[in-house]
Amino acid sequence: MKVTVYATVSERDAYAARKFNCTIRERAIFEAGIKLATIYHQFVGSPVSTKNVRFMEEAIERAVRIQPYVTDVKVKIDDSKFGKSDRYSYSSLTGEMIDAVVTVLVDDVAVTGEMRYDNNLKYPLMFVSKIECSTKI
Repeated sequence: MKVTVYATVSERDAYAARKFNCTIRERAIFEAGIKLATIYHQFVGSPVSTKNVRFMEEAIERAVRIQPYVTDVKVKIDDSKFGKSDRYSYSSLTGEMIDAVVTVLVDDVAVTGEMRYDNNLKYPLMFVSKIECSTKI
């Protein structure tokens, strides 16, 4: 099996782009969804308390920010959902506590996706809140 080694990011981008059988817009939406799913599935269950909540928000943001195409990420953890906090008590992070906004840019398409707990659905809903294209179609 021949393995190609790419010298530049643009070569790697071109190679990856050939794997997607969709438009740039659809790919940008996909990338935003992947980033939100990463937040949920990687961090739910993590121990959290009032002592480390800001560090946890920053850790999640930093982990997502290094992924391809991410231009911005903001995470807020609702600490009002925590139980008591003492030497022996902490909470486990849940989807109900996470409020996240992620923006990705693929070529000229910027997509903002959000994860917010929806009380009507009783579910941490992930959705596309904004799509912008910098060129005229």
